[in-house]
Amino acid sequence: MQTAQYNLKVQKGIAAISIVLFIVKVIAWYLTNSVAILTDALESIVNVVAGLIGVYSLYVSAKPKDYDHPYGHGKVEFISAAIEGTLITVAGFIIIYESINNLLHPHTLQKLDYGIILVAITAIVNYMAGTLCVRTGKKNNSLALIASGRHLQSDTWSTIGIIIGLALILFTHIAWLDSAVAMLFAFIIIFTGYKIVRSSVAGIMDEADAALLNKMVVMLNAHRPENWIDLHNLRIIKYGGTIHLDCHLTVPWYLNVHEAHREIDALSGLVKNEYGESVELFVHSDGCLDFSCAICIKTDCTVRKHAFEKKIVWTMENISSNQKHHL
Repeated sequence: MQTAQYNLKVQKGIAAISIVLFIVKVIAWYLTNSVAILTDALESIVNVVAGLIGVYSLYVSAKPKDYDHPYGHGKVEFISAAIEGTLITVAGFIIIYESINNLLHPHTLQKLDYGIILVAITAIVNYMAGTLCVRTGKKNNSLALIASGRHLQSDTWSTIGIIIGLALILFTHIAWLDSAVAMLFAFIIIFTGYKIVRSSVAGIMDEADAALLNKMVVMLNAHRPENWIDLHNLRIIKYGGTIHLDCHLTVPWYLNVHEAHREIDALSGLVKNEYGESVELFVHSDGCLDFSCAICIKTDCTVRKHAFEKKIVWTMENISSNQKHHL
């Protein structure tokens, strides 16, 4: 819960920064009459709206579990990211429209030097805020924060492109470059929005997180004691910043309930040590069967019926299967 509250605090700061930067960009547009700066300001409107949506989603996500939401409220982060990605994409199309309109009806540019300075300041602040957002989001498994951070970073790159274009206009006096630069970065913005929407849909649909599974498999193989004969039916579901993980662990059949539970505690401790409080682990214990002897690495087993033949290295594919491992 402390992690969720910290995520909310970061998002509140991002929303406040977005409002200030939007005001600065509007001032820059007023001074220069540049459509490129106008499009940058339009995207900042999206930043403000998305930031406020992110605050609300993280506020809901931070709520404790209740009777109606036994797994918590984390799924709202995926909805928030989907809305933000959609807004980013819409902003990209608006920028293209404004760029074409400016080519057909060009505006007189003025005070580009002041505009460049103001927009450059917003780019620096945006990138710093976006980097903080992404790092915090990855650390705390918050898609809402990652989406906000990616948005701010994409805004930074588009702003840099706009600055370059304005500098060229300032020295070459080629007015159509203003629209050309804006249109180029509009396509980058649209692609960024698509990626955010794609990630949010994957979370809503509980799509398997291949990167997370691979990382977990490496960690489990490296710290695998001999009583962990088999691991299968491992599933991961993300609810915002919380990861729900369940699996079946095969242990020697002769362990009593307390001994089997100690093995489960060891597995739980290993996972929580790696991922912290963001993980909820549910483990079902299975007793080994005769065919398990061939893959069992336990050396002091007094009831072994078959000789050990080969150690099964756990992979993302075989631990995700619902079948116990055989040779």
